[in-house]
Amino acid sequence: MPGYQQTYEMQRAALHAPQQHPGHYDQIAVTPLSGALGARVEGVDLSDLDEAGFAEIERALVDHLVLTFPDQDLEPAAQVAFARRFGPLMDYPFAKTMAEHPEVTELISEPDDVFNFGGSWHSDSPNFDRPPKITMTYCAVAPETGGDTSFANQYLAWETLSDGMRRLLEPMTAMHSTALSYGTDSAVGQTAFKAQTSTPTGIGGNARHDDEFEHPVARTHPDTGRKALYVCDSYAARFAGMTQEESLPLLRYLWAHAILPEFTCRVHWQAGTLTMWDNRCAMHYAHNDYPGQRRVMRRIIVEGEKPV
Repeated sequence: MPGYQQTYEMQRAALHAPQQHPGHYDQIAVTPLSGALGARVEGVDLSDLDEAGFAEIERALVDHLVLTFPDQDLEPAAQVAFARRFGPLMDYPFAKTMAEHPEVTELISEPDDVFNFGGSWHSDSPNFDRPPKITMTYCAVAPETGGDTSFANQYLAWETLSDGMRRLLEPMTAMHSTALSYGTDSAVGQTAFKAQTSTPTGIGGNARHDDEFEHPVARTHPDTGRKALYVCDSYAARFAGMTQEESLPLLRYLWAHAILPEFTCRVHWQAGTLTMWDNRCAMHYAHNDYPGQRRVMRRIIVEGEKPV
């Protein structure tokens, strides 16, 4: 290639082992979605689940990070009851909740919307002191075409960094900003966004524009002991002890690395699908490719622990 500079890299092979060798389950059928993460779970009614079946779901979530359950018939109260089995539910002050079920946030896209909710790669709410460990979303209305959600395995994102990069990052922490994602100057805070999306968002009554929370760049999962990369461009403003200007070159590299296609899977929604994921080791992205169609999701978040 005389005179040309190579501008691409060949990605090394990556695999999350449970995807290739799923565990044995007596009450559920588990089918991996990709080599990186995610599994389709069938043969279970989430509104009528005994303790043994629930334990299998907990184990499958630890292994696969993302579980999607098709053909469920869940009213909001039943979804809340299922979510409570994983731990205390969290209030979400940045979007409107259902009047009868304040634990449930309705994420609504109408046919004329230009923007959607969750249309960037992120882990849910690292702008909390104890971010949610689990998010679960139930699809009430699905577009005929489009509207998928992609997920990225942050164990793989961390483990595929070079030894030198991991040594540099392991002791570091990052500052996660509420204003960066929901402040009046943020993308979500802009008048154009608010006027062209049907899910109301904004700074909540218990949040200030200057709220910042310090979390490790490499987060250790309490169940597996594995480290996962824990920065996303929706919230991570800078490294602790550094300015944003100093931090951005390395942060931008990490944001791009975290979502390499080899680390991802994609969930297709149909009405009656419930998908749940572990925010401690996975990021997600809501595709905005269904203009002219309606999409209604019901989301619940389960409280987690302070990241370490």
